[in-house]
Amino acid sequence: MINIPSTLKISLRALRVNKMRSALTMLGVIIGVGAVIAMLAVGTGASRQIEQQISSMGSNLLMVLPGATSAGGVRMGAGTQSTLTMEDAEAILKESSAVSDVAPVLSGVAQVVYGNQNWATGVTGTTPSMLNVREWPLSAGRPFTEQDVKSATKVCLLGQTVVDNLFGGIDPVGQIIRIKKIPFTVIGVLGSKGQSPTGQDQDDTIYVPVTTAQKKLFGTTRPRMLRIIMVKAKSTEDLPAAEKQVNELLRQRHRIGPRDDNDFTVKNLTQMMQAAEESAKVMRLLLGAIASVSLLVGGIGIMNIMLVSVTERTREIGIRMAIGAKTWDIRLQFIIEALTLSFIGGVIGIIAGISTSHILAIFAGWTTIVSPLSILLAFGFSGLVGIFFGFYPAYKASLLDPIDALRYE
Repeated sequence: MINIPSTLKISLRALRVNKMRSALTMLGVIIGVGAVIAMLAVGTGASRQIEQQISSMGSNLLMVLPGATSAGGVRMGAGTQSTLTMEDAEAILKESSAVSDVAPVLSGVAQVVYGNQNWATGVTGTTPSMLNVREWPLSAGRPFTEQDVKSATKVCLLGQTVVDNLFGGIDPVGQIIRIKKIPFTVIGVLGSKGQSPTGQDQDDTIYVPVTTAQKKLFGTTRPRMLRIIMVKAKSTEDLPAAEKQVNELLRQRHRIGPRDDNDFTVKNLTQMMQAAEESAKVMRLLLGAIASVSLLVGGIGIMNIMLVSVTERTREIGIRMAIGAKTWDIRLQFIIEALTLSFIGGVIGIIAGISTSHILAIFAGWTTIVSPLSILLAFGFSGLVGIFFGFYPAYKASLLDPIDALRYE
């Protein structure tokens, strides 16, 4: 019968006798486990950040943009001439069964002034439905109404970045700001959204009624002209149907022939966001795989040191066999030594990996998330490395002939 406590005691004593060699052997495992945890933390943090940015855009979104137009046989670039109107937006909402809401957009850049503070920002003319389409709640005040749109009222909603740059600690609701020298009353503040997946600050914006933007801010070459129409499908499953319905309806409304190109473009934002999310997952797996290579290198280091140890302790192995040690006693001794090196290295590596993740978050500004699963995977993998790379030296030691081992110098 294998005496595990005695074998464990002998193994630990052998590791204590060669402290420096044991420490250097563990170094590969420490670096490997720490690298796996840190890299997975970076990858998970990046994925979480992308998920938050994606959710901040809203869900089930289509974006209708002006397409390419032709003039005298010359094809112009996309968006060179607006081909969308308020009537198009109203028709999409009314006639497309897969669409739940629509938000028209007429946007531009303007200088905004409050007191002695000023700020250049994007101004978006839209309707109250924008808050539903973008799933964007208010943090203060109230939204503008359909009556504000009909009357082209000079009211506005401010993004948090604009509030911070114009008002500091002052409550902006009820204050008067000037957009292009035109006075507007602040009636609400948009909740903080953060960056978009493209890196744009979504909070650096002002919303005004679309009619106010058309008549008093940006002027339009065509009545009720729009730059973008944002469309919200009823569900993710309805997105393909909504995209098809919008394409067919706008081709009909714009009198586009069967062989003619669209003068608009419909983009599925959800598909674009899902592609970005998949890319983040691939990056996380890639980082984990790269870091795992260092664990394998650490395992090879353990095997090499254990093989050297077998050679150095040949006489010891011969003595143990001569006094009755069985084959599995010898194997177990070296496997336990390899496992001990791996587990101690794994524990130190976990501490190093978590510490590195926090340091990256503080000094590099990266979002890092250390998950319990990554710790278990790294620690479990280090144990497997110990067993896998410790078995061959143990097997080799157990095959030694006791007589030859005792004669070894």
